[in-house]
Amino acid sequence: MGEHSAIWQGMNHLELLMGSGQFDKAGILAADFSVVEASSPGFTLSQEEINSLITAYTSSDQAFAGGFSVCGEKFVTIRADERSLYGKKGKEGVVIARASSCTIIAHHSEAVQTPNAATVVENLVDYLNNPR
Repeated sequence: MGEHSAIWQGMNHLELLMGSGQFDKAGILAADFSVVEASSPGFTLSQEEINSLITAYTSSDQAFAGGFSVCGEKFVTIRADERSLYGKKGKEGVVIARASSCTIIAHHSEAVQTPNAATVVENLVDYLNNPR
């Protein structure tokens, strides 16, 4: 797949996330965490934040012990496994899930429950891994 096709697909997936009404900002990372392929307004990730996500995926113990940061905000880890990373900051939260082709990162406000937000992200990752 060409680079432009991957970017176009990233934008379509981002539109699906934002169109769900569950998220106030979101981004899509390359599968190897090398670059943000698509993002909504207000979504930024520093290299330090990307590195903290790599560490969290590498060691769930470190994820639980130290949390992680997204968009300049520090989150307490409430789930960390080889596929998914969830974090909370008060009632706000972030849901991160890895697909074979990318990593989805979606931030929800305090008006949204994390389990509802997680369902949207996890279902998108299921689709990306097994398109119908």
